[in-house]
Amino acid sequence: MHEVSAAEFRRSIGRYQDPALREAVTVTRHGRESTVLISREEHERLKRRDRHALSLDDFADADIAALEASTPVPESMAFNGEL
Repeated sequence: MHEVSAAEFRRSIGRYQDPALREAVTVTRHGRESTVLISREEHERLKRRDRHALSLDDFADADIAALEASTPVPESMAFNGEL
């Protein structure tokens, strides 16, 4: 991944657009990563991987009944403290 300061990026944005087509370009502010420039194709690929939360309205009655009838595996008890 290529890294550039925000000041240098502002001065020469065109210089970093072509490299961003091949690999991410990280823009830093005060020495810390703040922004990443990526290609449109990479952005679209990442958007396709987004996960969407579903509500009960998204399930059929049979699906809800199956969820209600299910029992968790014993290993899941370790997460009860998070409830």
